[in-house]
Amino acid sequence: MKSARIIEVCRMGVVNYMDALKLQERLIAARKSSKIPDTLLSLQHPPTYTLGKRRTDHNLLVPESDLGKMGAELYYTQRGGDITFHGPHQAILYPIISLRDIGLGARKYVEKLELTMIELASLYGVRACPGKSGETGVWVGDRKIGAIGVRISNGITSHGLAFNLNPDLNYFKHIVPCGIEDKEVTSLKREADMELPTEEVIEDQLISCFVTQFGYSSITWKDKKSLLCGDDGDTR
Repeated sequence: MKSARIIEVCRMGVVNYMDALKLQERLIAARKSSKIPDTLLSLQHPPTYTLGKRRTDHNLLVPESDLGKMGAELYYTQRGGDITFHGPHQAILYPIISLRDIGLGARKYVEKLELTMIELASLYGVRACPGKSGETGVWVGDRKIGAIGVRISNGITSHGLAFNLNPDLNYFKHIVPCGIEDKEVTSLKREADMELPTEEVIEDQLISCFVTQFGYSSITWKDKKSLLCGDDGDTR
């Protein structure tokens, strides 16, 4: 009989990108040393552009000095992928999980992240699918609804996925999203032919889709305050 696989999940609300990045680094260290189980962060960010480790600055279409006027920030990260936007009304999941423990390689991991968003979209009658060759993320026709950018260090994941619920799509006009030219960005609000529930409900559905795709048997809910205060298995 297989042992029960439990994942700790924390609903974070809106979190500054740098704070979320520092928290992920702490959790990665704790997961590597087996001080914590697999962990999933569910959150949103204030308006933020991030670049992956390839540093494709040319895909930012406005001077960096203009971002402050737009109420946005820019961060350079060590994740894979190209430039993307994070902001309000976008559901983000950052899994801090051990791929070795669940027997997944990097490609299969990304495929399951794609399937997580595809399953969520299907709940609202939206037919989404993985991108074609060279097109990362999840698409509705030629319109991108979900982005993926991950980092894997010693088998431990960080960063993750971003699914557009109803963000201000004008922010995407200032970049070449994920380095893919001449493609639109869309949202669940735009694509679904029905009234949507609250974002909190959809975010919990996204968590459920993730848990199902990755085969966890149960969820333990983690308090946001305890995580931000360092209660993550760190004995400092």
